[in-house]
Amino acid sequence: MAELSRVQLLVYGAIAIAALLLGARWLRAEDAASDGLSPASGAPTAGAQLDAGGGAFVVHVAGEVGEPGVYRLPAGSRVVDAVKRAGGATVDAAPDAINLAAKLADGQQIVMPAKAEAAGASAGPGGAATDDDPISLGMATVEELDTIEGIGPVTAGDIIEFRDEHGGLSSVDELDQISGIGPATMEALRDGLQP
Repeated sequence: MAELSRVQLLVYGAIAIAALLLGARWLRAEDAASDGLSPASGAPTAGAQLDAGGGAFVVHVAGEVGEPGVYRLPAGSRVVDAVKRAGGATVDAAPDAINLAAKLADGQQIVMPAKAEAAGASAGPGGAATDDDPISLGMATVEELDTIEGIGPVTAGDIIEFRDEHGGLSSVDELDQISGIGPATMEALRDGLQP
């Protein structure tokens, strides 16, 4: 009889442990579902754990979106998914200035530019483009990049490919990650481009 009660205790103990594990898993799943939603101020909620585990990416969406902030998205998501998660583009946004189809990378920042920034980036006073104005990195074409001293069509193509893979760039300095771009080329890029 004493052995039967030990077996019963082991069974009840195993059931209790399983119930605790299931409860903890349920709580973690509920936290993960709410983690990606940050308040309108753009700051993550207190205590939110923004790790990239489980095939998720954590990205920062800024600029002309409804709710700028830090969001968790599934692996394989695109820039358009991050913009939607951040409340969509505002009426002042220029969504055509960034590549909405680019795949996201963990830790990436997506900046939705304003229409005024996008229009002013390629036009001088009065709306006419001038040779002295820096070229918008978010909207530059291969032909425009090729006009910068030290940049040829191959490097211009590499820059556009890098920009598209990263869903846009927030700084010209990020281009130093492209092979073949040295310090002299970076100076030319800083002079001829704007984010």
